[in-house]
Formats: sequence, C-alpha cells, structure tokens
Amino acid sequence: MKSSRFIPRVAGAAILALLTAALPGPARAHCDGMDGPVVKAAQRALERGDVNLVLVWVKEADAGEIRSAFAETQTVRKLGPKARDLADRYFFETLVRVHRAGEGAPYTGLKPAGRDLGPAIPAADKALETDDPNPLLQLLGTTLEKGVHERFREAVAAKSYRPADVAAGRAYVARYVTFIHFVERLYGDASHSPEGHFTEESEAVAEPHERDAH
Repeated sequence: MKSSRFIPRVAGAAILALLTAALPGPARAHCDGMDGPVVKAAQRALERGDVNLVLVWVKEADAGEIRSAFAETQTVRKLGPKARDLADRYFFETLVRVHRAGEGAPYTGLKPAGRDLGPAIPAADKALETDDPNPLLQLLGTTLEKGVHERFREAVAAKSYRPADVAAGRAYVARYVTFIHFVERLYGDASHSPEGHFTEESEAVAEPHERDAH
C-alpha cells in the first residue's frame, strides 16, 4: 500500500531533522523554527484538512509537491499516534524546505521552539498581531539611534591622528568605513522593498568584525 511505502521515507526525514536541528548554526532565521509561522500554518492545515493554509507559503510552481506531501501525510496520520508524529514532522520538513528554496534561502533542518530570536522578530510579529506598529518603531528607533551614535563617536575619536602615525590613520579609516557602511545599509534597507530571505550577512545590521577590519 502507498502508506506502508511512505513510512520509511517519513521516518528517515524525521531522523534527519532531529540530527540537523542539533547542529550549531545561525539563529536568525524565523521560518524554520518549530514555533515559526510556517510550521504553525502546517499544523493548522493538517488539523483542518485544508492544504490552502500552507500553499500561501510556497511558490505556485511548488504547489504540486506540497499538495502531494499533504495528501500522503494525511493518509499516514491515520495509522496511529507514532505514525502521526512522524508524518507531521515529514510535512513540516517538506514545507519549510520548499518555502526556503523558493525564497532563495538554504535549508538546514527544523530548529527547536523557544530559540532566542532577539527582540526585533517577536516585536514585528506582535505588531502584526495587534495592528499596532508603535512599540516596534520605538524599539527600532532606539536601537538604530544607539548604533549610529556609537559608530559616530568611534570615528570621531579616531579622526585626530598625526599624519606620521600610519597605524592610527588606518584605525581611523577602519572606523570611518564601518560608520559609512552602517549608515548606507540602514538607508538602503529602509528605502527599498526587498523580497525573500536575506543572507546571514545582510540580516545583521553590523557585524562586530567590521569595527576593526575593512
């Protein structure tokens, strides 16, 4: 039967998920968490038997794969509690993988719920839930103002160096470049409408290494 052939595939996917989830890696991604919006949509879809609840998370070209995985998962879920858990995990894995591939982002397995995503992502989700962006805007404004002031002070402090002190001049240039790139990136992100996932480098407003080397 189709369901019996499907069980090893589901089990393999679930085991792989548990292994990859245990590996260290960046924690910035939001959609690959067990408590993220994609898995939550998958849980609702499976409980309600409505695949449309997850099709919104994938490209039209990938809808067929998700429909097929959804149908198989619904069939296997009926075989018992253990089969249900494995089938659900398989569907979560498939949906998140296809979603991230459609956005041009790598897939490294499902991440556990409760990760520290920093303050910005929870604040953004809360803003959408409450239809109130003001707490989010306050958080962003405070954080960005602090970031600009910090880099500005570092650049100003390093600016007054003796022409003969090349090492000090290079230290100033490093802080100058950090400050300019920080401001440029902020303005670029705020004035454009990017689509899809960012790379780990572009997700970070400023990485610590920028302060000492450019």
